[in-house]
Amino acid sequence: MTHSQPQGGLLHGLTQKLLGIFVSASPDRRNPENRGCNDRGLLVFDHTGEVIRAERLLRAAGLEVEVKGPPPQLRTGCDMVVVFELVRQALVMETLEREGLRPGQVVSANDMLLEPVSLYQIKHLDNRWIMVRAANMKITLDSADGRIVNISGGGCPDVPWVAHKLCGLRLDEAPEPLSMGQTLCCYSLQKAFEELRRQVACGA
Repeated sequence: MTHSQPQGGLLHGLTQKLLGIFVSASPDRRNPENRGCNDRGLLVFDHTGEVIRAERLLRAAGLEVEVKGPPPQLRTGCDMVVVFELVRQALVMETLEREGLRPGQVVSANDMLLEPVSLYQIKHLDNRWIMVRAANMKITLDSADGRIVNISGGGCPDVPWVAHKLCGLRLDEAPEPLSMGQTLCCYSLQKAFEELRRQVACGA
């Protein structure tokens, strides 16, 4: 006498196994790194100050956005674009228009096969120092003791003072650059600072 599993039970078990395979193989769409061009739109502005304002407004509205470098086809003098989820385009535009801010262009990355580029350049020196560059600002960390050892770049008047306040501090204890300055250089330094923290958290 044999004991066989009912057919419905077998089908259910097979379905669950197949779901497990495909779900585990699929990228997590909540992770920005796993999104393809099809999911994203780009807001192109003429001036960096507009990019900064758009990012603040959209994040304050609870929208998930990133600031990246523009693809070569979209470079207009401003070396940053705002990347957003295409499914939220209507809300993005409504939020900006309510504050009187209009991008020069709104394009789908998929329409033009455009891929925004990373805003950051990262260098590891002698397996000890990590330098992150964002736009025209650079910040360097000594990974041996976790302290900021150098800040350079930019031509804004508050950069020397901000660098003086941050150099020598541990990265995990240092105040954010934008808490001390509001110039475009401080904005770029803030981006580099955030990426450096992310790199360290990831074991760089």
